[in-house]
Amino acid sequence: MTSRTPEAPNFAQATEDGRLFAPSAARNLDPIAQELAHIAPAKGKALEIASGTGQHIVAHAANHSGINWHPSEVDPDRRNSIDAYVALSDCANLVPPRALNATEPGWGTAERYDLIVLSNLLHLISEKDAKTLIQEVAQALAPKGRFFLYGPFMRDGKLVSEGDAAFHEMLTQQDALIGYKDDKTIETWAKDADLALLRKTEMPANNLAFTFERA
Repeated sequence: MTSRTPEAPNFAQATEDGRLFAPSAARNLDPIAQELAHIAPAKGKALEIASGTGQHIVAHAANHSGINWHPSEVDPDRRNSIDAYVALSDCANLVPPRALNATEPGWGTAERYDLIVLSNLLHLISEKDAKTLIQEVAQALAPKGRFFLYGPFMRDGKLVSEGDAAFHEMLTQQDALIGYKDDKTIETWAKDADLALLRKTEMPANNLAFTFERA
């Protein structure tokens, strides 16, 4: 998986109790939580890919007590932060984070999930890795399982604001293989993986939220 860029939890603030705090994660938590309230199952097993600091998943576990939440993260420092959030949480429906590189082929056949959540990652990895990730997610979903995908995307091949254009340019200057993915490309990859688009929502700060369902 391509290393994360400065937008991601590399710039999170460390706290005395071992948790990392990312202001961007705090800002987008409420919109994501509101969208998950529409699409999450009442019960089941959920995987969060690239859980980052752990701020989101403890909130999701509190909001959806009937779901058993499984965080994952490639970076050991962030896994330590997730551990700290889990330890301080009152939620019994959280497990320790696993080391998962979701861009590697094969992981999707190991377990089945009723819900998989991914926020703010696809613009930080290559198209090849993003396509592999979606294919593996489709394999990992139980029948009628749902994939919630959130982040910044192009719309019909176009960047929708000057801020998005500047950020996309910064990303591609750091690594020509990464940057914003097109919404229609994501939908095509999902369809090719037998995932049906159930919901597509415009989110604050020009982000998008997709919900796909496995047949």
